[in-house]
Formats: sequence, C-alpha cells, structure tokens
Amino acid sequence: MATPLHPNVNWAQRKDQLFVSIDLQDVQNPNIKLEPTKLTFSGTSNGKSYAADLNLDGEIDTTASKYAVKPRVVEFVLVKKEAGPYWGRLLKDGKPKWLKADWNKWKDEDEVDEDDAGFDMSGMGGGLEGLDMSALSGMGGMGGMGGMGGMGGMPDFGGEGDTDSDDEELPGLEEDDQTKKKEKEEEDKLQQVD
Repeated sequence: MATPLHPNVNWAQRKDQLFVSIDLQDVQNPNIKLEPTKLTFSGTSNGKSYAADLNLDGEIDTTASKYAVKPRVVEFVLVKKEAGPYWGRLLKDGKPKWLKADWNKWKDEDEVDEDDAGFDMSGMGGGLEGLDMSALSGMGGMGGMGGMGGMGGMPDFGGEGDTDSDDEELPGLEEDDQTKKKEKEEEDKLQQVD
C-alpha cells in the first residue's frame, strides 16, 4: 500500500484555544484521535489516502475540544489545557512546509477582545443553517446602491450629480518644469557634439 500523503494544515490561536484546519475536500472515512499532546488524522479524498500526526507544543483538553468534517475542510477547535500566553508554535517538531498560519482567524495577543472569550462553537456544524434569507430581503437600496436610499429609515444622501474634489484636474508637478529644462539642456549638448 502506498504511503499516505500529508494534507496542508492551517492554524491560529487565542489565549485559550487553537483553531486547526486540514485542507481536504470531501473527506471519506475520517479517523480522528485527540490526545492531550497529539492530534492524529487520516482519511481519503479524491481516491487518495491522507494522514497527519500533529505533536502539539502544549497540552489540550480533549473533552472540551471539538471538530467538524465539512465539505472543503476538517476544522478543529482545540481548547488549551491552561489558558495563558500564546504558544510560540503549534508543533514540538518545528514548522514543516505543510503547516501555515491561518491569517483569516489569527489575532495577536494584544488584539484579542473580551468578546472572543465566549467564542460560540455552535456553528461547527457548518454551512449557513439557521440563516433566514427572507430577513435580508428588507434591505432595499442595495441593488446599485444609488444614493444609498431606502436603508431602513436612513436618509437618502442625494446629490448624485455632485462633483467630487477628486474629479478635478491635478496641477502639474513642480519638477516637470525642471525636468523639461534639464532635458532641453542635454539635447542642446548632444547637438553641439554632433
């Protein structure tokens, strides 16, 4: 049997959680095991076998941690055993080429809001379940956003024909005159040499 391929893995963190995603589409037969210092994954995608053993740099709470197998990705929210400073890295083994920071989820320690402390993991089921699209239909004025009118009681900005100061012709640069003068001098010198 052929050696399984290693999937790409993305990660981000907060003081108390790690967000890990394994980039594989339509995973079949996923086998996932969470241990205090290790995440083990294997599965097939597009007829190919994939496997990943992540030896974590710190400990996680396996009972509080969750994962979801979605159509395009396998997502994990790993709860750190002890909330505190950010880990210096995800893996004990260093940084392999298949591991990348997930900048869409990443927040620096000093940027984390108190709002993030109660991160809601109920959406781990995936998709847009529970989203009432009819509630969005009342947002008139969004078609071409012409004048931004009809936005739930907001006044119309009007003035569609107003000109903007950005539409005015820009004045020439001062160095244009100096550049032209230098070019003329060099042209005159070249003519004198001939």
